[in-house]
Amino acid sequence: MSNLPIAPGTPAPGVTERSELTTRDEVNSLREGDRVEITHEVKVGLKVWSTTTVGTVERIERRRQGLHFRRNMDDKAFCDLIVLRLPDSSLTTVTMDEFSRLRKL
Repeated sequence: MSNLPIAPGTPAPGVTERSELTTRDEVNSLREGDRVEITHEVKVGLKVWSTTTVGTVERIERRRQGLHFRRNMDDKAFCDLIVLRLPDSSLTTVTMDEFSRLRKL
């Protein structure tokens, strides 16, 4: 991996351009500045907690991931991420999956 700086506006390695659409229409319709509520599950071992995150959309990314066991090297797996600015001005990242519920406010 190179330590060269990345030019402004250039996505980091493994992050796709925003022009690439996700598989979820509600994520594709989001724009920077939209206020949203995302209800998702946090799983640790056998326990599952449901949590709701409310914030303003900063950006949406599709990141390539290698978390899947025994995938082909050329088999690309991506996850959809929404970076939100919370009411206290901090940033958080929510990974969207098939169980996440997104609602525009």
